[in-house]
Amino acid sequence: MAVSTPDPVGIDELLEQVRAGLDRVEPEEAYAAAQAGEALLVDTRYAALRDRDGLVPGALVVERNELEWRLDPTGSHRAPEATSHDLKVVVFCNEGYASSLAAVSLRQLGLHRATDLVGGFQAWRAAGLPVTTADGEE
Repeated sequence: MAVSTPDPVGIDELLEQVRAGLDRVEPEEAYAAAQAGEALLVDTRYAALRDRDGLVPGALVVERNELEWRLDPTGSHRAPEATSHDLKVVVFCNEGYASSLAAVSLRQLGLHRATDLVGGFQAWRAAGLPVTTADGEE
């Protein structure tokens, strides 16, 4: 029995497809939702970028290769913040590309409100939203 494989798509087309199914949020909206306790911000940037550019205060840091294991509310390796499939998760990377793919992966796990931050950390910082250094200074 032959296995059918999908036609290949380029990354730009794939991003367009996955983003069509996401209700992506702007930095100010993400900030307000996090401040109100309505969303969990998740930083998937690797350590060198966090060290170089700083952190979003209150964001859960989960590098991309651990994301699904840490945010699956039924998983044995879940983060304490991963309380429910109804949790609104706003994933961000450096510029808002990899986070779109990550949000779709979380949706496939049943986190139906997962989305990502338009423009990523760089857009957050450009909007003048809070950023701290790795040692906690603003």
